[in-house]
Amino acid sequence: MTTQNYANHRRIDPLFHGVLFGLLVLTLGGAIVNLYLSLGDHSRLYNASLILALVVCAILLFFFCRIYPLRAQDRAIRVEENLRHFALTGKLLDPRITIAQTIALRFAPDEEFVPLARRASEEKLAPDAIKQAVKNWRPDTHRV
Repeated sequence: MTTQNYANHRRIDPLFHGVLFGLLVLTLGGAIVNLYLSLGDHSRLYNASLILALVVCAILLFFFCRIYPLRAQDRAIRVEENLRHFALTGKLLDPRITIAQTIALRFAPDEEFVPLARRASEEKLAPDAIKQAVKNWRPDTHRV
């Protein structure tokens, strides 16, 4: 496995992000075409409408099954990084630090973490700027 860094830290699952999403988009297109072709035929219109509704539900489910676990992970990361900051400094993270900044700070090793957290709160650094400021990347291989 290659060493994780800023350039390669994002996770893409080809089956989920590529194949499943592609199939859902194609199915949505087919469902829309089916509904359009059914507009003149009242016996098919109801079924075509239900198919489109189910495809829209599947697409919503696709996004929700990705977003909800990430939000739960974000909360866990916030607690872990707050605890790490407390262990290193005896104080909790600055409340001005956003959850996105905290998530970005997790890549900083202990020796860079506290000064970078201070900079993030004082300079309102964007999460990408925080990640780019990390010199010795601390990998997070457990992120989903």
